[in-house]
Amino acid sequence: MANKAFSRSLSVTKRLLVKQLRPNSSKYLNRKSSNLSVRSKYRRHSSFARADLVENTTLICNVENGLLKSSNLFPYFMLVAFEAGSVLRALLLLLLYPFMCLVKTEETRLKMMVMVCFCGIRKDGFRIGASVLPKFLLENVGLEGFEVMKKARVVKIVGVSDMPQVMIEPFLRDYMGFDGVVGTELKVFHGYFTGLMEDKKTNDMPVDDAASAVVGISSVNSSIDRRLVSGCDEIFLTNESERSSWKQLPKEKYPEPLIFHDGRLAFRPTVFSCIAMFMWFPFGVLLAVVRGLIALLLPYTIAGILLAFTGMNLQLTTTNAHASAGPNSKGVLYVCNHRTLLDPLYLCFCLKKNLTAVTYSLSRLSEILAPIKTVRLTRSLSKDSKLMDQMLTQGDLVVCPEGTTCREPYLLRFSPLFTEMSETIVPVAMDSDVSMFYGTTAGGLKCLDPIFFLMNPFPSYHVKFLDQVQGLSSSSNPPADGRDSRRFDVANQVQSALGKSLNFESTKLTRKDKYLVLAGNEGVVPTKTIKSE
Repeated sequence: MANKAFSRSLSVTKRLLVKQLRPNSSKYLNRKSSNLSVRSKYRRHSSFARADLVENTTLICNVENGLLKSSNLFPYFMLVAFEAGSVLRALLLLLLYPFMCLVKTEETRLKMMVMVCFCGIRKDGFRIGASVLPKFLLENVGLEGFEVMKKARVVKIVGVSDMPQVMIEPFLRDYMGFDGVVGTELKVFHGYFTGLMEDKKTNDMPVDDAASAVVGISSVNSSIDRRLVSGCDEIFLTNESERSSWKQLPKEKYPEPLIFHDGRLAFRPTVFSCIAMFMWFPFGVLLAVVRGLIALLLPYTIAGILLAFTGMNLQLTTTNAHASAGPNSKGVLYVCNHRTLLDPLYLCFCLKKNLTAVTYSLSRLSEILAPIKTVRLTRSLSKDSKLMDQMLTQGDLVVCPEGTTCREPYLLRFSPLFTEMSETIVPVAMDSDVSMFYGTTAGGLKCLDPIFFLMNPFPSYHVKFLDQVQGLSSSSNPPADGRDSRRFDVANQVQSALGKSLNFESTKLTRKDKYLVLAGNEGVVPTKTIKSE
């Protein structure tokens, strides 16, 4: 009896165990088959650049692992910390980097960088994604990967990124021509970023219904994004070594030209370059003060020699630097393209004499510290014309008709006002080069522009005097039909001559266009708080 009871209980126990284990086994088999179905989508190529994409395809590209040469996100977060935050926030991010390297998962490292860079940043004022990051992202685009997407006859291109949407979307839409962007959304509290990320959603992938296939591009060295896998029929995989061998996308092949960009950092802020920058920073501030005192207090001849010993370089090319004034006893009008606020001062060093500089706006601090006379224009044609005419009767004058600076090799549209001011117009081609900090800004404190320029270890300027151009002074050219067209003709002639000398491209863009792109305004501020670059 005991054996029968034991056999019966063993049988019941066996049936219960089978019943309990069967659902788990089913779940396991379903999960395994799901993984196999995902893996069957992957296609490996000896070179991603030779991958053929089917016509009428929607292409979903993981930006870090399919478009950029390097998937390291630290430089872009450092730019956010430095430009949108402060020097101290950037230093904090650098100090925390060793601890981030000890973290096992990429997702945790990403959350740490987002918290440091975005916590407390105002959402409405965040424009780094449109004004600063595109330049550095474009310089990291691989030529081979870009050409695969360019040659593919696709219906739509969608970019998927681990970076926050506000960092990556302007670059992909405005400069790369992507139709959709799927990034990480950030949590906001009362208009400020909290530094926390929203959960990723897998059902928001913008796929075109007219596409015959949906193809994804990612990397074998990273975890495949669920948002990318969920909507793809096939996935092409790249690898780190392959992407590192890609060539950098040349500027002439940019889908949209990069004309305007902002920010102080003139180098790609990798970990080691940031260490070097922070080590240099206190010495740079001291050096900027010394250079400024030399330029302010000493004669041009002595100051030029001492400044050269501090690392500043000035290259002068001239044919007629000492131009003679016309018969109307007015001074010479020097017309320069605008690179930094120091353009008129470098011109004075070249001529070894003081000039009067007219500018559309100037910060009060720059006006006080300027070693030469500066005059503000009002943007009223009649008032500015009388003011410049009065200044020319007192001596030589320098003007930058672009009205604002441009860092890239482009010339903005020249205001034709200068063409009627003097018979003697001397175009002066200006170009500057820095290695660490830009001496211009559209969204930062413009009174610090000269200081940041002087903080560079070896800043350089190239000044070239061009042949004189005949102006349209009122005494020799009385008002007549067609006078307005001649004003623009002379302005375009000077712009063309400067562009040819510098190998810069002339554009019709204006100061207003620049500030709409970089600062979200027209670049006009009230007179009481007016600042300049």
